[in-house]
Amino acid sequence: MPELPDVVVYLEALEERILGATLEKLEVWTPFLLRSVDPPIKELSGKKVVGFRRLGKRLVFCLEDDLSIVLHLMIAGRLRWRQPGGKGPALKPIATFTFSTGLLYLTEAGTKQRASLHLVRGASLLEAFDPGGIEVFETTLEGFGKALKQENHTLKRVLTDPHVFSGIGNAYSDEILHRARMSPVKLSQKMSDEEVERLYRATLETLELWTDRLRQDARKGFPEKVTAFRDEMAVHGKYNQPCPDCGSPVQRIRYAENETNYCATCQTEGKVLADRSLSRLLRKDWPRTLEELEQKLRGGKRAP
Repeated sequence: MPELPDVVVYLEALEERILGATLEKLEVWTPFLLRSVDPPIKELSGKKVVGFRRLGKRLVFCLEDDLSIVLHLMIAGRLRWRQPGGKGPALKPIATFTFSTGLLYLTEAGTKQRASLHLVRGASLLEAFDPGGIEVFETTLEGFGKALKQENHTLKRVLTDPHVFSGIGNAYSDEILHRARMSPVKLSQKMSDEEVERLYRATLETLELWTDRLRQDARKGFPEKVTAFRDEMAVHGKYNQPCPDCGSPVQRIRYAENETNYCATCQTEGKVLADRSLSRLLRKDWPRTLEELEQKLRGGKRAP
């Protein structure tokens, strides 16, 4: 799912191409995408784009007459830009935005159809789409710590809660926690002042680093290769690959459709955190250290 760095770069690329342009036509090709009834689609035709906003992980196109388009790409939604007369995307679009400067296609891989599009009239209704999480680049260390500790949850959960922090999801939370050298299951209210500051700095540095990297990539063209898995990432999506800092194999905790990746050596003092599917199978035999895990994988034989 596109997160803060991806959405920021998307909006910057869109601003470069369609700020001040006219939305000539919006076509929705699947009934599952459009989640609103007022204003009707036809009312947007002929309106100029006057600005952009980010609400958490949502992209907002601001149009004339206090109209807005709120787009949530979810896991598989992606945007494709084409100049007038250009060839459309390989994947069949679920919506097409025809602007006076070009065409913007919305595609969605897979069959779950989770992407959503809302057409909104008025600023008060638009604010209802804001989950309310604080913007980490707009808060202080004190504000960050207050938000972090307002409830006692694991760091992974609190970082990815849109009601606490804006725009951080599964991928960048893994990278933030690795940079901060903190366990994803550490409880937020158990943190010392030094740990809160370390996590705050790691959050700012990680999001700034990746926003800058994605900006550099976008200079080559519209950012179409938006993915939660990138070669330069330290731990996210790197299960069983060596940690770039210490060389230990990256571990994971799987749950639902997501997984948390972490380095046991760098983040959990060498302890392997219980993975739901494997721990249910192994029960009391679940390995608690990297050494025990490696021994399990070798069939109980100790390394020579």
